[in-house]
Amino acid sequence: MSNIARMMQQATAGAGGGTTDVDNVFSTFVYEGTGSAQTITNDIDLSGEGGLVWGKSRTSADTHLLFDTARGTGKYLISNDTGGEATNNSQLTAFNNNGFSIGTDYGLNDPNQDYVSWTFRKAEKFFDVVTYTGNSTNGRTVSHNLGSTVGMVIIKKKNASTNWVVWHRGFSSQYAYLNSDNAFATAGAANLFGNGSSTVSPTSTQVTLGANSSVNGSGDTYVMYLFAHNNNDGEFGPNEDQDIIKCGQFSKGYSGIVTVNLGFEPQWIMVKKQSSNAGAWYVGDQMRGMCAEMLPNHEARTSALRWNASNDEDVQMDIFEPTATGFIVRDGHQYIDGGEDYVYMAIRRGPLAEPTSATDVFKVGNSQTTDQTTFPVDSLWSAYREGYSYNFTFYDRLRSIDRSRQLVTNQGLQEGQNNTYSLSFISNTGVVRNWGSLWIHYMLRRAPGFYDVVCYDGNGTAKTVSHNLGVVPEMMWIKQRSGSNSWRVYHKAMGNTKAMYLDHTYGETTDNNFNNTTPTASVFSVNAHVGTNQNNHGYVAYLFATLAGVSKVGSVSHSFNSTTNVDCGFSSGARFVLVKSTASGDWRVWDSTRGIVSGNDPYLALNNTSTEVTNGDLIDPYSGGFALSPSFYTDTYIFYAIA
Repeated sequence: MSNIARMMQQATAGAGGGTTDVDNVFSTFVYEGTGSAQTITNDIDLSGEGGLVWGKSRTSADTHLLFDTARGTGKYLISNDTGGEATNNSQLTAFNNNGFSIGTDYGLNDPNQDYVSWTFRKAEKFFDVVTYTGNSTNGRTVSHNLGSTVGMVIIKKKNASTNWVVWHRGFSSQYAYLNSDNAFATAGAANLFGNGSSTVSPTSTQVTLGANSSVNGSGDTYVMYLFAHNNNDGEFGPNEDQDIIKCGQFSKGYSGIVTVNLGFEPQWIMVKKQSSNAGAWYVGDQMRGMCAEMLPNHEARTSALRWNASNDEDVQMDIFEPTATGFIVRDGHQYIDGGEDYVYMAIRRGPLAEPTSATDVFKVGNSQTTDQTTFPVDSLWSAYREGYSYNFTFYDRLRSIDRSRQLVTNQGLQEGQNNTYSLSFISNTGVVRNWGSLWIHYMLRRAPGFYDVVCYDGNGTAKTVSHNLGVVPEMMWIKQRSGSNSWRVYHKAMGNTKAMYLDHTYGETTDNNFNNTTPTASVFSVNAHVGTNQNNHGYVAYLFATLAGVSKVGSVSHSFNSTTNVDCGFSSGARFVLVKSTASGDWRVWDSTRGIVSGNDPYLALNNTSTEVTNGDLIDPYSGGFALSPSFYTDTYIFYAIA
């Protein structure tokens, strides 16, 4: 089911919030300029619900362009400039029920540039946009429909040149200018957000303004953007109880890691320094590359833009790193200074609901150049079918959006040891490669109940690691990113006292890498081992679960010379099958693109570099999942299948 179809099924997907998913109200969409009219389909209903589109070239020093439904198409403002509203009918040309359209103007569509758009849909407890006319009266109030705690307010006079004025709950008695890197200020704040004598924080229904002409000049016209702060009162997701946006403050000491707990993994983060030292409005997101650092080399890569500057994207910034529950700032992170205070706004990664169809989260591809999907690709697993020294290679958006953070499954090599082939993730549409035609590619999206990826730091002491799978992981693969140590595998059929190794044929062995503790729906456990938790080293964990009609983690006993039907609860068979003996044997992988048929089925192995085996008939099609053929030896096998 597509995001649009799911959105239409959600009866309360309107401004009231209800079961709205974060994917229905926010989008980061990356696209290439063409010079010809384009339609950007991001599944955000702008024509029906209203909202804001914020666009910027990533590859040139062009301005930030802001369009909203309250002012109408063709009307734009520039966040890095003081100018008033301008008109251009060839930039954003339409607000649609599933995104927006752009024209031929090079501001949003230069054929030589790459672009990012951030779309905020109007929704209670997330975002609102209102327009009003000033009256120069202290204490004047402007009503809004946010219906919750206000996290940040941005105001711009439309009819004249003036600063963009910002209120943020992190420094509620101060203000800042969006178009400047100047510090937050107290003097004059009451004349901007107050009654002239004192500041007044916004309420869930109104914003109080002073008589300053930047926000409330008599007869002047204004636009106001309001962003919510959810404090365990969000009404998003299947149970209408999840937070998706937080606005807060943190202090960076002169040493140590700052951990900001949001209660969710962010897909988008903005930070701004409070102090008198210059501090830009930095924005990073996972679509463009907001990655988890690889210890001990301290290499975090956030592709950041500045709201207050026209600079092109800086792809090597060390600012912040997403975690499963928030974000962290380390010592030495670029542009985050010790002894300073910062405000932030963070938006949760989606989706919040479990997928109902495997095609929404998994695709097999074998294109030479581009594999298109209907979903953003979070992980790419690729293998060369004719054999290669590094056969199965893993890439993840959380670790990097390009080839530089490759992991291989046939060896315990550290991350990034083979960068031979070009790769890039594309927002919302798949992946681009230039690898030749004899590869097979598995593309996965992280989603509750199906699949998750977690990066974490080892500390050499038994601990728990948070995740966002939303259910108990039934299988986990863990790899040390910074060292040559084997992949550790947990599987529910083996229990929490045993493990296997993804890069070897070994069977299950007694192992306390997982601290002899069964994972839960929110955390998994690791002991003080190099494989899962060495001090000052980074790790990545892949988590899998059974989801009805989508995926199946399990085990099966089989006898030689007989057929064993493996019922996964599917209706049209499996598109992907992984099988491994609990004794000795390869981690064999089949897929329907290469062929799961009543005859020979080509397979590759995660643990070796051999050429694809094409003359073996080990599995057969079965509508409920797959079947082990009579050629499989008598044994007990673990498996993972995707419909």
